[in-house]
Order: sequence, then structure tokens, then C-alpha cells
Amino acid sequence: MMRKFGSSSIGIDQGNTEVFSDFGSGGEMWKGSGSRERRMPVKFSETFKSPPAVHVSLSLWDMDQGANVRADISADKITKEGFELVFRTWSDTRVARVRMNWMAIGDVVSADDWDLY
Repeated sequence: MMRKFGSSSIGIDQGNTEVFSDFGSGGEMWKGSGSRERRMPVKFSETFKSPPAVHVSLSLWDMDQGANVRADISADKITKEGFELVFRTWSDTRVARVRMNWMAIGDVVSADDWDLY
């Protein structure tokens, strides 16, 4: 579905966020097995007029080479103020660290916006 913005002011916010680092601490992503998930809340630098479109990608993934590499990444619970980065893995995949890039694009408040009523 094409997203159309009703405003002439479009804002772009972006970041690079470490979601977890489990290697040094012996955390569940590194030592565990089966279905595992991590969420990291992200707050936008400014509030959008409505929930923006958010794109996420991996900027760092440090995986054990002894098993298949399995990853599912997404943005969830997107609001005008922020969202959650989500990283999931499963089976015998061992993940030491993950960092994710994100970009949000949406309509923002403009000085030309008028509230008549």
C-alpha cells in the first residue's frame, strides 16, 4: 500500500542502535537455543504528526559459525514518538552481538500548519 503524506513537510529521522551484546555476559542469545527475541525501544528526536514509515536493517551481526545463521528483524509498535527494534532468532543459532540501523520517514509539524478551529 502506498503511503501518502498530507503535509508538505516531511521529516526523516535515523539512528544506529546496539540491540544487545551477549557474548561477554554469556546471555541467552549466545548460550540459548530455540526461539529467542530481543526488543529495544527507540525514541525519535522529534515527534511526527502521525506514525511514520520505519525501515530497519542490520549494521552489525556477530554470529557463531558453527550453526546456520537465522535472523528475523523488524520495527514494531510504531507511534508518533518512537517504536521498538525487534531481533529474533531460533534453533541452534548463536548470536553474540547485534546492531541495527533504522530510518523513519513521515509528516511533521510545519510553521505553515494552521489550526483554524
